[in-house]
Amino acid sequence: MKKLVFRIPATALLAAGLIAICVTPVAWAIPGLQALYVIPAGYAWWVVRNRTTVTESELVARGVFGSTTVKWEDVKSIRLVQKGWLKAVKQDDTEVTLPAVRFMHLPALSVVSGGRVPDPTVPDEVAEEVEEESVESEK
Repeated sequence: MKKLVFRIPATALLAAGLIAICVTPVAWAIPGLQALYVIPAGYAWWVVRNRTTVTESELVARGVFGSTTVKWEDVKSIRLVQKGWLKAVKQDDTEVTLPAVRFMHLPALSVVSGGRVPDPTVPDEVAEEVEEESVESEK
């Protein structure tokens, strides 16, 4: 079974470390400000937790506080959001944000989904030829 996991790059954790270093002088200046360390810890948790897992049968979008599983049969379309992650539009027109999945990932998403998501990098003529060849080979 094909499976693909989209994650936020682990190098983003470097930012959490940098924030912790920058917060340190302020956090220890006044008692109680150590609570500022919650900011880099929360960001690190966000980086580690957010991901989208795609298989041939379903999408699993995992966020900070939970996850949403959507079967491919329930997906009506994939919506491109300007400056953001892709969203899966369900049959009832509700949207599920797909963490860490961007426009550049559509070809890989197309392969793993078994063609349910069209690959925008393939010209229409080539896609039609491939479709015709597959139909002829099935006969």
